[in-house]
Amino acid sequence: MEIIGRDREILELEKCLYDEKSHFVAVYGRRRVGKTFLVKSFFKDRFSFYATGLAHADLTTQLTAFSSQLLSITKREEVPTSWLGAFDLLIKKLRKSKKKKKVIFLDELPWMDSRNSGFLSALEHFWNSWASSRPDILLIVCGSAASWMINKLIKAKGGLHNRVTKRIKVDPFTLSETKVFLKSRKHRLDDYQIVQLYMVLGGIPFYLEQLKTDLSASQNIDELCFSDQGLLREEYHILFQSLFDNADKHISIVEALATKKKGLSRTELTRLTKLPNAGSFTRLLTELEQSNFIRKYIKYGNTKREAIYQLVDHYTLFYNSFLKNHTTFRQNYWISLINTPKYYAWAGYAYEMIALQHLPEIYKALGISGIQTDVSSWSNRKAQIDLVIDRKDQIINLVEAKFSIQEYEITKKYSRNITDKMEQFISNTKTKKAIWFILLTTYGLKTNLHSGHVQKTLTMKDLFSSR
Repeated sequence: MEIIGRDREILELEKCLYDEKSHFVAVYGRRRVGKTFLVKSFFKDRFSFYATGLAHADLTTQLTAFSSQLLSITKREEVPTSWLGAFDLLIKKLRKSKKKKKVIFLDELPWMDSRNSGFLSALEHFWNSWASSRPDILLIVCGSAASWMINKLIKAKGGLHNRVTKRIKVDPFTLSETKVFLKSRKHRLDDYQIVQLYMVLGGIPFYLEQLKTDLSASQNIDELCFSDQGLLREEYHILFQSLFDNADKHISIVEALATKKKGLSRTELTRLTKLPNAGSFTRLLTELEQSNFIRKYIKYGNTKREAIYQLVDHYTLFYNSFLKNHTTFRQNYWISLINTPKYYAWAGYAYEMIALQHLPEIYKALGISGIQTDVSSWSNRKAQIDLVIDRKDQIINLVEAKFSIQEYEITKKYSRNITDKMEQFISNTKTKKAIWFILLTTYGLKTNLHSGHVQKTLTMKDLFSSR
């Protein structure tokens, strides 16, 4: 299967491959996002060595698996008893290679680091004492265990401190990439159905692979989430346990954020989760942010110390809205929820999250891609703005997202609401800039007596544009 999207990641890999010095590349990101597929598909048969860690295996088993991948191992050579010995064998193999660039891929690296195994020290020795001084080594390491990748490798404080020369974070697909991916798998879905799927699955390739071509978006959601054997019924806890050490703490943060869609401050989070407001809490937040579960943002006009944390992972949002306390699973359950108040409350928020995750597409549609901007949200006790784009050209765009099955119609009540929001924003912020209200809908805006309040209307089609 060809690689869909990933232009930025491929460019970084190409630079490292053809650079005339050695590189230590860490590829990381959320579980199921396609990290291994990207690396293996890009390099194909160019690996000088490839090995993958084994889940929950002891040191002997890990060393046996690692050594079996080394062609230099013969019946007369015993499996090494330590990681230092294993990397010595790897060095012997690489010295014999005539390849201009020797590409080494160690997948599921955190699993290799079993308890008291000495793996990290051996990896450090391999890189610092041999590989880094050469011009022909490309070491790529990958792993879904975000807490390990971030704390023991990317932000390592020991011998591997600052040794990673390139960090490649693999993000979920955009809507445009999702559309291309689904088309490559022979799906015939319009943009509205793809948006519906994205609001539940995000741009996670593994989840998208499970979709059936003979089912609609709603039918697929029913089967994946609400059937007896639905894959995503049990995915939630597996997901967090595979990514994080002491995952219950991460889950407590996520579930606290799920109760307040617009986000919570650090102080509010520690109060709700009863976790200590210390460096360990900072680490938990960083791990969740690096894995695309939450985002950290500053309200317009506030300082960095007043940051808000918001849950943005679509599947996690969906699970906490519909699956967490759900016990009755029956055919077409999800379809029966469509057009209910609970559905529209969730869908409206999920569409807002899609907008925040597609800012380059919004900038392109607004014609401001080359203009310097600051992005934030804003609220006070009387009003709230989903997205504030503060432009260098003395204009502020106030963007609001509205999910609808047809053209959105501004009522007299909502027209008054728009006016109130703009007045509250100007009064509260004391801004002298021009204020333009932007509406992001699914199918556009129906022209009526009240539509003149909107400076520009964007639609879901704009969110599908390529970057």
